[in-house]
Amino acid sequence: MNAALEALKERGFIQQCTDLEGLSKVMDSGPITLYEGCDPTGPSLHIGHMVPYFAMRHLHEAGHRVIVLMGGGTARIGDPSGKTTMRQIISYEEIDANTRRFLGQIDRFLALDGTTMYAENNKNWLADLNYIDFLRDIGRHFSVNRMLSFEAYKMRMETGLSFIEFNYQLLQSYDFLQLYKRHGCRLQIGGDDQWGNIVAGIELIRRVEGAECFGLTFPLVMTSDGKKMGKTEKGALFLDPAMTSPYEFFQYWRNVTDADVERFLLMFTFLPLAECKALAAKKDAELNESKARLAWEVTALIHGRAEADKALAAAKAAFGGAGAGDLSQVPSKPLARAELEKGMGVLDLFVYSGLVPSKSEARRLVQQGGAVVNDRKIEDEKASIDASWLDAEGALMLRAGKKRVFRLLAS
Repeated sequence: MNAALEALKERGFIQQCTDLEGLSKVMDSGPITLYEGCDPTGPSLHIGHMVPYFAMRHLHEAGHRVIVLMGGGTARIGDPSGKTTMRQIISYEEIDANTRRFLGQIDRFLALDGTTMYAENNKNWLADLNYIDFLRDIGRHFSVNRMLSFEAYKMRMETGLSFIEFNYQLLQSYDFLQLYKRHGCRLQIGGDDQWGNIVAGIELIRRVEGAECFGLTFPLVMTSDGKKMGKTEKGALFLDPAMTSPYEFFQYWRNVTDADVERFLLMFTFLPLAECKALAAKKDAELNESKARLAWEVTALIHGRAEADKALAAAKAAFGGAGAGDLSQVPSKPLARAELEKGMGVLDLFVYSGLVPSKSEARRLVQQGGAVVNDRKIEDEKASIDASWLDAEGALMLRAGKKRVFRLLAS
């Protein structure tokens, strides 16, 4: 197998390939051009989006050319793949703004150089497309029966598939055709939920151009306990620091289960294979150090080394005792000193911090022994917290269990 593909396989990236042997031979003969598409339907990328971009870095470092395709056109419709309901339609202005944000985040990670690694936007060929011509030239190559055989459409047929969404596969296939014509692109990569769309694009190129192209998909990453990777108490693990702070981002990786350490080191860092396996093989306290290494590496890749260092220092301060590091990066918000001097119920305090969504959850936290304020375990759900609880810096450090903390700063 081609060395770059073998590296992806060893790191757990490869789920399906349309012709692994054929792709391997093509890649052995010289650099190829590949692409992955992403629809900017939200204000920020999240960590789930990043799996193909990690693979892209590996392939680019092996000498291949990479196209990052922004779906400024397809986002106007919305991909039904993996969705049980139709995506919310957003304005063209929002799509353009999201595209700029996505490209900024991707550029920081991939360092787009404009020659061997660059961006395209399918709005450039989709926005002014003549629908009649498109149906005549492209639509005639698609079988409705074949389209409905793909899992994405079969699943949506049970809950309702709109006609606008039904067109999506044609448009994504047309993207692949355009990139083949414009840049000689022969490989599309993506999450495994894109398999049907990728295969359709390969078939379209074969029918229109008589050329052989390839598709490679990656697993939809789940945690060892069956949850979608990158989901937190607050939702998705976003790359935008205003939506998920670097500290919270760091803590997600620091708190992964033991069983996920090796897999995440292999997929979400560029540490050598042997080092990933050695770090994951450690036990007990040493394995916790491996998790901290995982957290630092991923945070440094996404937010930069300086932010990773700050997050590590904050984690040491929050969980390693006084004087162990800088607490300024720990999630926090102000609390009126006047309110605190009157005394606040501990349940209200935890709800105010956002560590729990409701007083009933706060009560359960206290009853289970997981509520701590400034290293004092709360055993009475009716306890009142006043200014006498403040530490030397005028703050309250709230802990919910062993992994979540929040600082309230009296002002």
